[in-house]
Amino acid sequence: MMRADDLYDVDAELARELGPVGSRTWEHAVNKAWDEYNAAILLESRKEAKMTQAAVAEKIGATKSYISRIERGQIVPTVSTFYRIIHALGMRVEIVRPVSSL
Repeated sequence: MMRADDLYDVDAELARELGPVGSRTWEHAVNKAWDEYNAAILLESRKEAKMTQAAVAEKIGATKSYISRIERGQIVPTVSTFYRIIHALGMRVEIVRPVSSL
């Protein structure tokens, strides 16, 4: 059973570690989190497509090690490379306008 003293303020902990929201350190952490999230999406999508890194690399004209570095979040692909990877996996990216509020 959780006790009240087991709880802590996550926002305060993040602010202590990263500085205030909007600071350079905070923004860097947010961007890094997005990069890692996108890398995980590509990795999981490749596995769901039952393709090897080598097969994806061959389809987009890259090396297996390049695909591996992308999936591990070591490098961030350009937008065009991201689209080529998505296409190689039999997927598509859809860009839509948000519904405007009335």
